[in-house]
Amino acid sequence: MQAIPTEIKDVLLIVPKKHGDHRGFFSETYSRRDFTRAGIDLEFIQDNHSLSVEKGVLRGLHYQIPPRAQDKLIRVVRGSILDVAVDIRRGSPTLGKVVTAILSAENWHQFFVPRGFAHGFVTLEANTEVVYKVTDYYSPEHERGILWSDPDLGIDWQVLPSEVVLSQRDTQHPLFADADLGANW
Repeated sequence: MQAIPTEIKDVLLIVPKKHGDHRGFFSETYSRRDFTRAGIDLEFIQDNHSLSVEKGVLRGLHYQIPPRAQDKLIRVVRGSILDVAVDIRRGSPTLGKVVTAILSAENWHQFFVPRGFAHGFVTLEANTEVVYKVTDYYSPEHERGILWSDPDLGIDWQVLPSEVVLSQRDTQHPLFADADLGANW
């Protein structure tokens, strides 16, 4: 496994080894030992799995504030996404900075998004399945969001706005400047 730093050092692109032959492949997608060696010494307590039927399904930008903040390890098992992390840590020199990565079943990359970042993704193909690990349970009272189309963030979602498919909830998040970013990251 390789852990490759992004423009924000705490957000990592993870490249697991994939061993293949005429039968298919085998890959260790998570090994606590390897992640600890890469500086990610966390206890993941839940796995989540989503299916997005259409291209352009956008989920985000979501996060939970302390004390229920979540670290996430995201991967794609079918299709592809543009994965997005936004630094929401007050006092951070990269506050408001955006990092993106293309994750796909083909490239087998993973994205490590630590607590203190809003997270979202958009599907680049129909019938895309995303699997991710989190370090805390879902907590509705700690859940927050930022509007996906905030012009101050300038995120290039790589799909036309007319192609974006959103939940009702994701259309109602505040702009970054008005968002409850929590504290004590």
